Parts: sequence; structure tokens; C-alpha cells
Amino acid sequence: MISALIRNLRTAGAAALCLAAASTAQADIYPSRNITLVLPFAAGSGTDTTTRLISQHLSQALGVGIIIENKAGANGMLAATYVAKAAPDGYTLLVTTNTTHSANPYLLKSLTYDPVKDFTPIARTGDLPFMLVVNPEVPAKTVAELVAYGKANPGKLSYASGSSSAIVSGATFAHNAGLDLLHVPYKSSPPALNDVMGGRVSMMFVDILTGLPHVQGNALRALAVTTKERSPLVPNLPSMQEAGVPDFDISSWQGYFGPAGLPKEIVTRLNAEIRKIVEKPEIKAQLATLGMDAFSGTPEELGTFVNEQLVLWEKLITNAKIEKQ
Repeated sequence: MISALIRNLRTAGAAALCLAAASTAQADIYPSRNITLVLPFAAGSGTDTTTRLISQHLSQALGVGIIIENKAGANGMLAATYVAKAAPDGYTLLVTTNTTHSANPYLLKSLTYDPVKDFTPIARTGDLPFMLVVNPEVPAKTVAELVAYGKANPGKLSYASGSSSAIVSGATFAHNAGLDLLHVPYKSSPPALNDVMGGRVSMMFVDILTGLPHVQGNALRALAVTTKERSPLVPNLPSMQEAGVPDFDISSWQGYFGPAGLPKEIVTRLNAEIRKIVEKPEIKAQLATLGMDAFSGTPEELGTFVNEQLVLWEKLITNAKIEKQ
């Protein structure tokens, strides 16, 4: 009986070792097939363009194809919910911004995901500053002139939005400058920008990447950036605060997330490769031309940052007196 027991223990031990080895092997071979990066914004947005550049290098580093899947709509909730419900195997990831992970909990009455509990932080990739642009027919070449015109013509000016950053920036501008502005929401920035250029909407806060080519082509007029200080990406533009709008400091951040429960080995591998890419001087320079201040950090730092941003964006949205939709 004792010998039989010993044989059973040996068999069980061998089986446990095999399972452990199989688990290790599985982690070692990740990834073994294409990875899908889900984005909450449409093709042509700042997040889309910068992600496509980073994904080219990430595909080479991991040795697999990377598919970009744009799931615009519901203020990013469609994409975030889709990834939150995906298998935590590292093959479906979310590349997102403060729209889904900072602002939505305070902008939407009903949220189908939890920005903290439903995701595994992987890596932050940088910030995307925004700027205020107006249709050239708007009789204002500075923020001060825009404010004066808006006060002299209450209800005549409108602002478009294609993201939470644009929503909050517009509402903050209206509140802090004492303006009566009509908000016109869109699913993403490109169609919103088209209506500003077409004169159907007066103005918009848009990421520099998406808006700058139209400014350079004289289809739009840029007045200021939303960050506290001037942006090195467009050094000739004043900040909103410098232009006379008090307590204005808003920017969009970008990061990679997996579903909750993503194995640590996979998180570590993805974080290491993303950080190598983002921290290369030549890639930083390329991302800068796309309107992105690129930098990275650890998964833990991103997790802490998300919690801090939730507090900040609650304050921004409360101060701007934006009601949940």
C-alpha cells in the first residue's frame, strides 16, 4: 500500500511539473498569433495615427502581425467595453486616452465598464496636447477677440467635440470665460472638424495632429493650446491661460491596457517592448511631428496615474458644470 501511495505521489508530482512547464512554455511563446489593438476613435484621429506608427515597430519586435480595429462611438464606451469583455490572453488590447479612463465616469450616467477594475495597465505612451481652432469666417484672431465677440453675440457661437477632451475643453472655456456656447457632439474628431471647416460649427478643441494640417492649409485658424504652458509642437501659439482664460490646463494622455487578469508575464513583455519603442530618439521625433509628446513608464505607474486622473477629471467636469448624459 505504501509503495502504491509513493507511486501515486510521484505521478502527481510529475503531472504538476508538466503543467508548470506547459504554463511557462505558453508564456515564453507569447505572442504566437496576431494581436488586435482596439481604438475608441475613428481612423485619422490623433490616437489612431500615433498608434499605427508605434504598432509598426511593435509588430517587428514581437514577430507577429498587429491589427488596428477602430470602434468609435458612445464616447469610447464601445471599444472599452469590448476589450473589458475579451479573454485576458494578450491578443485583444485597448489603446485609449482620458476619454474612456478619466472622463467618462463623470460624463455618462450609465457606464458599461469600470476603468480600474476591468483593465490591466500595460504602458503609457505619452500626451496629446489640444488646441483651439475656429472657422476663418469667425471674426476673431485671438482668444480675447473670440471672447469679446461671443459676449457681444450670446448664443451665436458653437463648438464641436469628438472626444471627452474636446467636450470638457469647450465647456471649461465657456464657463471660465463666461460665454454662451452651443455644444455640437460628434462620434469622433474628423467629422467634427469637417463641419468646423465647412462653417456649420464655429470652433473646436482638437488634438494638434488632426488640426494642424488644416491650420497650415488656411482652412482653420488656431488661437491657443490647452496646456498650462506653450507646447513645443506649436511654439507660436499661446496657452489658454496666457491668452486670458483663467484656470485652464487640459491635455489628453494615451496608454495601452489589457482586460483584467492579464498574466504578469505578458504585461512585462508588452511593457518592455513598448517602452523600448517610445524611448527611441528617432521614434520620439516622429511622434512629435504627429503632435505627441512621447514617453513611457511601468504598468504600476500607469495604474497610479489612472487613479490620479480620475480625481482630476472629476474636478474639471464638476467645475465646468457639465451634466451627465
